[in-house]
Amino acid sequence: MGGVKMLRDQQVTALPSRQPTLRVVAMPSDCSYTGDVFGGWIMAQVDIAGSIPAVHRARGRVATVAVNSFLFKQPLFMGDVVSFYARIEKVGRTSITVDVEVYAQRDPAKPVCVRVTEAKLTYVAVDDDRAPRVVPPEE
Repeated sequence: MGGVKMLRDQQVTALPSRQPTLRVVAMPSDCSYTGDVFGGWIMAQVDIAGSIPAVHRARGRVATVAVNSFLFKQPLFMGDVVSFYARIEKVGRTSITVDVEVYAQRDPAKPVCVRVTEAKLTYVAVDDDRAPRVVPPEE
């Protein structure tokens, strides 16, 4: 990742105990010719994972309005099983802020699990005309 400093995180022994919001495998088309997953692919998957709890909480359509933070901690490689864990951090009048943690499981012969990315995104609830709308109260 040219110009982006990777922060080395300790390898973790297992995934979080809660269910992942999204789980995918990094495929050859998601990678550079050297086998490293494109940062943009990871960002797109994080946006998808973050939108899932936002859509449920908003009970309808949302639009991404901000990537508040995005940190690449470890590289992601072709064949990694990538798990995305998203949780709502804050709900405003029309907005929902979501934290997303990303883990990679690699090397089935000697299993390793590492936290590769963490991000915080803000979504806004929108109506059919894509204008902001109030997030309904929790049920």
